[in-house]
Amino acid sequence: MKLEVLGCGGGVGQGQRTTSFLIDELILLDAGSGVGELSITQLEAIDHVFLTHAHLDHTAFLPFLLDTVLGRRQAPVVVHALAETIAVLKAHIFNWQVWPDFNQIPSLEHPLLQYAPLVVGETVNVGKTRITALPARHSVPALGYLIEGEGGGIAFSGDTTHNDAFWHALNQVQNLQHLIIETAFSNADIELAKLSCHLCPSLLLKGLDLLQSRPRVWITHLKPGEADSIMNDIEQLQHPLAPQALQHGQTITL
Repeated sequence: MKLEVLGCGGGVGQGQRTTSFLIDELILLDAGSGVGELSITQLEAIDHVFLTHAHLDHTAFLPFLLDTVLGRRQAPVVVHALAETIAVLKAHIFNWQVWPDFNQIPSLEHPLLQYAPLVVGETVNVGKTRITALPARHSVPALGYLIEGEGGGIAFSGDTTHNDAFWHALNQVQNLQHLIIETAFSNADIELAKLSCHLCPSLLLKGLDLLQSRPRVWITHLKPGEADSIMNDIEQLQHPLAPQALQHGQTITL
């Protein structure tokens, strides 16, 4: 299993791309501006998109992806997400005002976009890859994901603040190799982190102390201009898992 980091920033700017990961060429995990790194041929190959939540930094390039591959695919692109997230897409994006409704075109019988509602704990099998929806706690309904292949598992928190249920779910995973987890704010902004339902290093530590396995920990969603401050706070924790910053263009292989 191969996970390619198309975007892992908490915002945009030169060299910054928002959240999106490509898994084994066929699966997109979130659809932020990192999707723009892919060629048309690569975009055509994507059969499944798994969304953590409806915020634009995780969904903004889904409309462009669909527009690009219209007429180039025979099968629909399946978008997996919470029912609440799908409702937002229908009402506010694919509504013929902001963007065409690809759930109706090129025809109602054969639309390009197919929705697949998910609930926490549900697993979807895509070839040899298993993707399970994990609990998250954000300012809107949200999920994390566990992606498992023959070589083990990669967990992704999505956007979340501290959530005991997330860590409990990870402790049930038999072979967790990597954890990609957001830490959007420094400790100096802990009140803002709590208000916006994100993590800061001290809240991250609270969760890591609950984790029973020892995966490699990668920090994502660092706010542009704040990355050094956030990572310095994390280094000061001196946690034995030694979290590192995820990098744009990085590949994780199991």
